[in-house]
Amino acid sequence: MTSAGSGLTLLQTCALSLLVFTGASQFALVGALAAGGGPFTAAAGAFFLGVRNAFYGLRLSQLLALPRAVRPFAAQWVIDETAAVSLAQPTRRAARIGFVVTGLSLYVLWNLTTLLGALGAEAIGDTDAWGLDAAGPAVFLALLAPMLRTGTERTVAGLAVLLGLGLLPVLPAGVPVLVAALAAPAVLWARGRARASRGDAPGEDR
Repeated sequence: MTSAGSGLTLLQTCALSLLVFTGASQFALVGALAAGGGPFTAAAGAFFLGVRNAFYGLRLSQLLALPRAVRPFAAQWVIDETAAVSLAQPTRRAARIGFVVTGLSLYVLWNLTTLLGALGAEAIGDTDAWGLDAAGPAVFLALLAPMLRTGTERTVAGLAVLLGLGLLPVLPAGVPVLVAALAAPAVLWARGRARASRGDAPGEDR
């Protein structure tokens, strides 16, 4: 519904869901387009959010050891959930089964609910009038909040929020999200400098 309410057609919404199988990147792209951002800016934000899947892929490629011919197709299913399920299995065979079952079921359900949501958005008309334009940010917050367990993670999130909201009035739509991505290296650099000055052990977090 968020995508359809942002001006994308039914076909574009379903194609986005089929080709970009990662929720965070989809919501980022749609949110930037809804705010009036250009397609390249929106795509850049979605790309940076999807980079983490490349790191999952490095670990999963070693764990699953799939045939080379299968790997390009399996890459489409490398997301948070399939990585978590696969890495939790005791054997390679169980990891492969977990990856396939989780990836297939989520891919089918995700695209089915995308189709139903887009059809529902067309049926109800103006989604902004129903407050559905807030659905994307609400989903982001719900997914993010439980992950902020350490002081470093909370600091990165807080700085990213300040950068994103503070730059909204002065930068084109979608660009504040890209600038907010600098929060992570900035905080890690600052904490590294602080630890070095105190003589703390590497990896220590407060």
